[in-house]
Amino acid sequence: MRLEQAEKPYHTDHSIVYSCQYHVIFCPKYRRAVLEDAVARRLKEMILEKQAEYGYAVMGMEVMPEHVHLLLDVDPRVGVNNVVAKIKGYTSHELREEYPWLKKRLPTLWTRSKFISTVGAVTLDTVQRYIADQKGV
Repeated sequence: MRLEQAEKPYHTDHSIVYSCQYHVIFCPKYRRAVLEDAVARRLKEMILEKQAEYGYAVMGMEVMPEHVHLLLDVDPRVGVNNVVAKIKGYTSHELREEYPWLKKRLPTLWTRSKFISTVGAVTLDTVQRYIADQKGV
C-alpha cells in the first residue's frame, strides 16, 4: 500500500489502518469572552490530559477568548462527534467547579453547536499554521 501523504500520521491496529484528522471549533454560550488567562491555560491542560482516555490526539490547539480551535487525530471507532461531546462535557463541568464565577456568568459553559471539518481539502500543514496563527490575528 502506497501512502500519498507520508507526513500524515497513520495508525494501525489488528484490523484497521486509519488517518482521521479534524478541525474542530466550538464556543462558549453566547460567545462570551471567558476563555482568557488562567481559564484558557486550564482548558488546554484538560484537553491534553484526556487524549488517551477519550481516543484522540491533539495536533494543534488555540484557545481564543470566545472560541476554541482544535486539530484532532481521532480513532474512527470512537468518532469525532463523541470525542468533542466528551471534551465539552468534561471541561464544562470541571472549569465551572474550579472557577465558580463562570456559573454566575453562563447557564452552561458551551453552546450545543460545533464546527467539524475533515482535513483533506487543504494540507495538514495549512490547518496547523492557521491554528497556530490565530493569536497573531
